[in-house]
Amino acid sequence: LSTIASDLLEDFETDQSSRKEWVDTYVDGLKLLGMKYEDRTEPWPGACGVFYPLLSEAAVRFQAESIMETFPASGPVKTQIVGALTKEKEDAAERVKDDMNYRLTEEMPEYGPEHEKMLWSLALAGSAFKKVYYDPSLGRQISIFIPAEDIVVPYGASSVERAERVTHVMRKTPNELLKLQEAGFYRDVELGDPSGELDDIEKQKAEEQGMSAIQDERFRLLEMNVDLDLKGFEDKNKKGKPTGIALPYVVTIEKGTGKVLAIRRNWYEGDKLHLKRQHFVHYQYIPGFGFYGYGLIHLIGGYAKSATMLIRQLVDAGTLSNLPGGLKSRGLRIKGDDTPIAPGEFRDVDVPSGSIRDNILPLPYKEPSQTLYTLFQQIVQEGRAFASSGDMNVSDMSATAPVGTTLALLERQLKVMGAVQSRMHFSMKQEFKLLKNIIADYAPEEYSYEPEDGSPSARKSDYDNVDVIPVSDPNASTMAQKVVQYQAALQLAQTAPQLYDLPLLH
Repeated sequence: LSTIASDLLEDFETDQSSRKEWVDTYVDGLKLLGMKYEDRTEPWPGACGVFYPLLSEAAVRFQAESIMETFPASGPVKTQIVGALTKEKEDAAERVKDDMNYRLTEEMPEYGPEHEKMLWSLALAGSAFKKVYYDPSLGRQISIFIPAEDIVVPYGASSVERAERVTHVMRKTPNELLKLQEAGFYRDVELGDPSGELDDIEKQKAEEQGMSAIQDERFRLLEMNVDLDLKGFEDKNKKGKPTGIALPYVVTIEKGTGKVLAIRRNWYEGDKLHLKRQHFVHYQYIPGFGFYGYGLIHLIGGYAKSATMLIRQLVDAGTLSNLPGGLKSRGLRIKGDDTPIAPGEFRDVDVPSGSIRDNILPLPYKEPSQTLYTLFQQIVQEGRAFASSGDMNVSDMSATAPVGTTLALLERQLKVMGAVQSRMHFSMKQEFKLLKNIIADYAPEEYSYEPEDGSPSARKSDYDNVDVIPVSDPNASTMAQKVVQYQAALQLAQTAPQLYDLPLLH
């Protein structure tokens, strides 16, 4: 066990080092969110410390649009029948849809909030993860959000499915860990006190929330999905001889002490191919060169930084213009010369020689530059357009324009966001498949509620010929697109009504 832990911890440190530049970029981007005002002492105490919230604005818009599309009040799941259509399959599909939507909206109260957190993190970091598993302490399936920084893979990994090593960094309080040890989920070993380790991303996130991240009083566990050739559990060929092939396991290590808490088989019992079970779903905003996707921090982080610099210069220029400083001769004495002169106030002055004008030289501060303001507006506009968070100028669209023209303009404006929604739709489909398999394995004989139509309850057999897919539409990310698409279909239906189901279109 000590050898396994030592080797895996060394591999984990190598994996972390390979993504250091990604972490640094992410930390710098978090500083630009504008959640906290910066108290500056340079170039003078009290200089403008505002952040322009370009990143936050785009992330909030994406989160709001996506949650309405992917998680409507009635539930996020619809069904698709595999194979030939029959009345029995249609009834089973309806029961499966009702069952899963009930579970996701009522039985799993954490799903909605976890999904919203995932959307926020996805927009900023470019990658976010869901972990789907059966929780024995709750007695049901669960799907939790994992931020990108807590999933560590080796350099060169193309996907979470093909990575030779996937590490989930978990944090558990001493009491949570003790419960799991008493339940037999982890080995009953002495771990001492938590190491209190904090990484740069945790510190920056805490600072953005206005909290002080000094020490973490939780244990840091590394749950590593790896391939191992364990002594005594070797893969054997038909002749019963070891092949040397490494098999998939889940190894949990406490990072502070380096002690192994659990090693579990990660393939279905009886599977002769030893195919690795998947527990993680990778959501990507924009796929990039490597494993992690690109988010708003990478795409418009430069625009946000430039807009912040320009708005600070404009505010500081206004401050200097309203309260200008300057030079005065040493012999000039002004009563209370350390405080600014209030409106309507006249102060006594002792002038050594000549007029006051000859003893005071105001520095030539200018009003805020119109050129800088124009540049600031241009940068914000381009940043919003790149992030697809700008508002469409509806007034420029003619009310008498054909539906096809309107649809073309809408799709051109929303093309980038449409692609992001399509990727999210695909990832949600993978997540629902994992949930479906777990629900089917533990499917009860009866519903935990009474269906409205009095139909029989969903059983394990109901899930066999039914595929579950998200209720979101990957071809239309907004209601405006859907309405215009339906209008286009109605126009087509007028030319050949016999080919269309007009009540359905309406």
